[in-house]
Amino acid sequence: MEHSIWRYLKAYRTDCVLGPLCKLIEATLELFVPVVMASIIDQGVRMSDTPYVLRMCGVLVLLGAAGLGFSVAGQFFSARAAVGFSGKLRSALFAHVQSFSYAAMDAQGAPTLITRMTSDINQVQSGLNMALRLFLRSPFVVLGSVLAAFLIDVRSAVIFAVVVPLISLVIAGVLWWTMPRYKNVQAALDKVLGLTRENLTGVRVIRAFGQEDAQVEQFAVRNEDLTNRHLRVGAVSTLMNPGTYVLLNLAAVVLIQQGAWRVDGGAITQGQLVALLGYMTQISVELIKLANTIILSSKALACAARVESVLKVDGAMPAPAAPQAAPARPDVPAVEFRKVSITYPGGGDDALSDVTFTARAGETVGIIGGTGSGKSTLVNLIPRFYDVTGGEVLVNGVDVRRQDPETLRAGIGIVPQKALLFKGTIRDNLHWGNPEADDAQLWAALESAQAAEVVRGKPGELDAPVEQSGRNLSGGQRQRLTIARALVRRPGILILDDSASALDYATDAALRGALRRLDWKPAVFIVSQRAASVMHADRILVLEDGRAADMGTHEELLARCDVYREIYESQFEPSRKGGEGA
Repeated sequence: MEHSIWRYLKAYRTDCVLGPLCKLIEATLELFVPVVMASIIDQGVRMSDTPYVLRMCGVLVLLGAAGLGFSVAGQFFSARAAVGFSGKLRSALFAHVQSFSYAAMDAQGAPTLITRMTSDINQVQSGLNMALRLFLRSPFVVLGSVLAAFLIDVRSAVIFAVVVPLISLVIAGVLWWTMPRYKNVQAALDKVLGLTRENLTGVRVIRAFGQEDAQVEQFAVRNEDLTNRHLRVGAVSTLMNPGTYVLLNLAAVVLIQQGAWRVDGGAITQGQLVALLGYMTQISVELIKLANTIILSSKALACAARVESVLKVDGAMPAPAAPQAAPARPDVPAVEFRKVSITYPGGGDDALSDVTFTARAGETVGIIGGTGSGKSTLVNLIPRFYDVTGGEVLVNGVDVRRQDPETLRAGIGIVPQKALLFKGTIRDNLHWGNPEADDAQLWAALESAQAAEVVRGKPGELDAPVEQSGRNLSGGQRQRLTIARALVRRPGILILDDSASALDYATDAALRGALRRLDWKPAVFIVSQRAASVMHADRILVLEDGRAADMGTHEELLARCDVYREIYESQFEPSRKGGEGA
């Protein structure tokens, strides 16, 4: 029950009772309508008793008004339970996903999580709403109609006893074939949504490489697969209505024929025959409703299982039973790697292997290497976004696995590769780093991040609006504001993961100079593929294929490290290399 999604329905137990109860009362009132019609025909019309007819019409109006009232009440309680339940479930799922580690997010995939949080929960909401309204009402009306038919005339009611099981078999057969295939449809929808999200997020890359036609063709293939699955299931589902109506109409023909003989024989009255036909119509309508409810509920249950499977994932980074405090100490390195190795889940080779180095407070460490050499992986181990598979990562002399994750990350400022800002104002985004920071602290961080002029040039300055993902800002402006956001925290460890790639060389140099002048002297890690961004660092760690090729100053590495020398010369001495090649 701990991970069952239905526990979020407990707060709506009263609504779950009142909703079906109101629908049952409405159904009971509906069952009286054919009886009243029979009395109008047999006593009012037959005896030409106009006042009686008017009184019974008034009774029909009262039954209709009362039924409408109970129907609206039932709809209200059912909808409140379904919408409230889905709202709580969506909030719980979002909160659970927020606790996921990077590894868990990688394993689940963003498209899957988005589908679970939107389409799947919407299906659960619709299915629950229909179930509360009709799962008791429809069978109640069917059984009540059959019972009423037996009370009117047993011989005629035999037709009901035969046709209802036959219709039920038709409905059961259709459901047996379609229900598992609706699950396949949902899986195909996942693929379409995943491809859609991938294209929307990567639209600039797609256009840059002229892959629009290829992506359109790939989407068309997946969309056609989804369409064909829908059509196959729909083709069988559409047999339900004509199949049931054929049986019901045949039953009505037999009922009218048998009823006519019974009326001629004086066994039943004309009004009773009309009542029997009314009950047959009610059975027809309710069985179709019940079938559609079962289809919708089966899809909802399949979606509920998919949502529940995400809730069952223990994606949080395990916290130690007794977290160990790790205050900054001058006698120990701020960060230390001891023979660190890591393999991503499902990966073959190590992303990092046997990496060892230290970084002290106030020291700037540059990390450089080719694409895929493990630069981002290395810095992601410091705030424990991933767990090492070998060795140790120590922050202030304590293994990160023995520290409380929240406390650990509170002392680290991280600027990721993708400069991401959130909708709001510049002030709102900077307060992510420190909600208590005053304007003076915000401006100090902006000055160090070389972003102060950007903000002063905006109407409203700190209160200037920021669109979703910072799309109303240039790439360089976004990067400088994300650096300022990290600096507002005044972290003991500052990680810049290729976060100056959009800056020109002059701004990049000014930024590095400002970081050296920070009064709290953090340990700074600068990850970059540009030698100019790291060459003035106190030490530079060179990575090649997940291994530490060398570590030293710029001059030392030029003299002894072939990997670093190749990177440097490819960026700074193209003319000399061209001459040598000639």
